[in-house]
Amino acid sequence: MANGGIIGPVNDPTLADLTTTFTASGTYTNPLAGPLQADYLVVAGGGGGGDGGTTESGGGGGAGGYRTSFPGGTKLTLSCASYPVTVGAGGSAGNSSPTGGNTSGVQGSSSIFSTITSAGGGGGSSGGATAPAAGTGGSGGGGNGRLNPTGAAGNTPPVSPPQGNTGGNGEPAPLYVGGGGGGAGAVGGNSSPTKAGDGGAGSANSITGSPVSYAGGGGGGTRCNSPVTRQGAGGTGGGGTGGLGVPGTPATAGTANTGGGGGGNGGPNANGGSGGSGIVIIKQYSANRVAPGVWPLQCQYNYKKQGTWTPSAPFDVDYLVVAGGASGSPTNSSNGGGGGGAGGYRTSFPGGTKLNLNVGSSFPITIGGGGSGSPISRCNGSSGSDSSFSTITSTGGGTGSSTASGSSGGSGGGGGGNTGAAGGTGNSPPVSPPQGNPGGAGSPPAPGPNYMGGGGGGASAAGNAGSSSAGTNPAGNGGAGSANSISGSPVSYAGGGGGSNSGSPGPGALGGTGGGGAGGAVPGCAGTAGTVNTGGGGGGGGWGPGVKLGGNGGSGIVIVRAPGGAAFSVSPCTNTVTTLPAPAGGCKVATFTVSGTLTT
Repeated sequence: MANGGIIGPVNDPTLADLTTTFTASGTYTNPLAGPLQADYLVVAGGGGGGDGGTTESGGGGGAGGYRTSFPGGTKLTLSCASYPVTVGAGGSAGNSSPTGGNTSGVQGSSSIFSTITSAGGGGGSSGGATAPAAGTGGSGGGGNGRLNPTGAAGNTPPVSPPQGNTGGNGEPAPLYVGGGGGGAGAVGGNSSPTKAGDGGAGSANSITGSPVSYAGGGGGGTRCNSPVTRQGAGGTGGGGTGGLGVPGTPATAGTANTGGGGGGNGGPNANGGSGGSGIVIIKQYSANRVAPGVWPLQCQYNYKKQGTWTPSAPFDVDYLVVAGGASGSPTNSSNGGGGGGAGGYRTSFPGGTKLNLNVGSSFPITIGGGGSGSPISRCNGSSGSDSSFSTITSTGGGTGSSTASGSSGGSGGGGGGNTGAAGGTGNSPPVSPPQGNPGGAGSPPAPGPNYMGGGGGGASAAGNAGSSSAGTNPAGNGGAGSANSISGSPVSYAGGGGGSNSGSPGPGALGGTGGGGAGGAVPGCAGTAGTVNTGGGGGGGGWGPGVKLGGNGGSGIVIVRAPGGAAFSVSPCTNTVTTLPAPAGGCKVATFTVSGTLTT
């Protein structure tokens, strides 16, 4: 046949745009002969967070330098056949042992492509007596809560436009709280008498076709979170959260391949979080041969031999992204502990707006961990961590309290009993449709005889308020979660944790459907943990004798559902891909119970 074996119209080759992402160092090969223009995004490794010293606090690590031409900047002209690409590693964290907090976080490593170099983020200053000052870099590290409270300069060495910002200042004695590391989009937050400094916000970039944030600064650390949560939040774009010396909540690392700075930590003797590795993305225009319609077999054969036959067929997917649930609060003798809020719940299934995925791409997926309960009376537990896939991020649940209002989050934590304090705000930050609900208020102040914590909020209902009156189970039940059949059968997720009892002997409150843990009973029962991979909040701890732990929050989950003809794989192998039977039409379902990568 004249057209090489295919009946139908013969189409000439067309050239489409080509986007290449490097998450590790390698070589970029120019796809066509001759000079071509390219947009770029080059993000360096984030700086490590400072450790807490013996009884003090470290600053957050600065974000890795952020340099880009997209959109509207000056493109690179690529004329060589190949270019080495360096993806910078994150800096290691300040380590409290054996120096007692006198070694600060380490600067991240530079990322390089062609003539563009982005500098690693500066390390956060540690809380030891002889710890060095915060480090300069792409963005500067945060100051400590001791002798070197000043944040370090960003955009070092200087480039235009600037590649980063200055770190925030810490607060020395008597508060001992660290400053936030600088981010690509904002300076690091200064600490205050009530809170460690937040990491500076990163910058969003759509060079891959959808907006993704990079280069957020690490949050500062603090010694204790009573009476309110006081560690610094990580900046959007992968910044790690600051740690709490009491109850021993660790600082978190910057997210891999975002250049986020690591969180600083609080004493005693608690290490900071390491910085996140960088990333390099290159976008060339009219550089990729694709098939617009019917192709002759001879052309297919020739292009396949040349290694340039790269047909692309994007496909739509449904998603379910549930963040980690928060822990419940421990109880003291006159304050029932609030239940932990459920992790944020976001889904397109059924009937919502799907995501469109390109073939030949890799998508990092983060599964948020559940918050840990505190063993110390009047110190709250910890909030859950975020889960993310592509452009969708669900926020970790807010922790319950025994002495104040619950914390905000995907769903809010319950308020403390005998305080009348409100539950934490849900759907924070706000998204549409909402990702969660508020926690329930704690019981009003005495007279009792019961002092009951409020329930944590759930995906479909608010947590119930605690009661001070006598009766059966007067603590606040956790808010109900939501059922979803994206996996092929209905499963409930994101139930709030139940409040706990701190008065007359009796049971704690029920956890919400969807993995919420029950509140602890009196006498002396710890709260029940939220169920793993549901994002359920933990139950508050019951009183006596002694302090009883609030239950840990349940970890999150991400599920992606694609048409039967789509091809994708998951890593690591703990995660799974299954094919649904009729009547689901052979749809493929990828389930992530741990962080990993979806490859199309």
